[in-house]
Amino acid sequence: MVYVVEDDHTILGLVLYALKSQNIESEGFMNAEDCLKAIEVKIPQLILLDIMLPKIDGFEMLKKLKSHSKTRHISVILLSALNSEFEIIKGLDLGADDYLTKPFGIMELLARIRVILRRNEHNNDEIIFDGLIFSTQKHCVTLYNQPIELTLKEFELLSLLLKNKEKSFSRDEILELIWGYSYTGESRTVDMHIKTLRQKLGEWGKKIKTIRGIGYKLERE
Repeated sequence: MVYVVEDDHTILGLVLYALKSQNIESEGFMNAEDCLKAIEVKIPQLILLDIMLPKIDGFEMLKKLKSHSKTRHISVILLSALNSEFEIIKGLDLGADDYLTKPFGIMELLARIRVILRRNEHNNDEIIFDGLIFSTQKHCVTLYNQPIELTLKEFELLSLLLKNKEKSFSRDEILELIWGYSYTGESRTVDMHIKTLRQKLGEWGKKIKTIRGIGYKLERE
C-alpha cells in the first residue's frame, strides 16, 4: 500500500493513476491530518509526501512518523518544488528515503517507488510486508509493532508464504517443504497450522487465502 499526500488535485490524480497502472495499491490525501488518521487504521509500506501542505507541512508530518515506533519504519519519498540543497538535506536528515523535486517525471517516480518497495520486502534478513516484520536471524515476527508468538512450524509456514507471495501451494507441497519427505502424518496438519497462524495474525491473517481444491497462498492484498 502506498499513500500519497498532495494538496494539488491534478498532481494527486496523476500519481494515483500512474500507481494504479502498475498494479500498486494506493490511496490519496489532500492533507497530512487525513493521512495520519488513515495510518491509525492501516499502515502503508510507503508514503509519497508533499512538503508544502496546509496546517501540518511535510517536514512536520515526517517528524511525527519517525518519532513513533509504530510508524518509523514507513518509507517516505518527499515530493516538493523546494529544490535547494538545504531543503533536500533537511528532508533526508529527518528520515526520508528519497527526495524528488517538482516537476518530476512519472516514470522516474515509479522507478524510485519500485526500488523502495523491493528493498522493504527483502531488507537483509527481514521481510517487511504491510505492517508485518519477519526476521529470520532474530526468529521473531512483529505486526504493527506488536510481537507475535509463533511455534516453529507456524514460523516456517509464514516464511514460506511471505517469500512466495501470490504463489499457491498444495497441502502436499507444504508438508514436503516444512515437515520434510519423511513426514507420515495427515495433510490436515497443514490446515490446523494455517488456522492457528491466521488466528494469531488477526485481520492480517485474512491475507492467507484458501485456494479451493489446491491449498493456500498469501495475497498481496
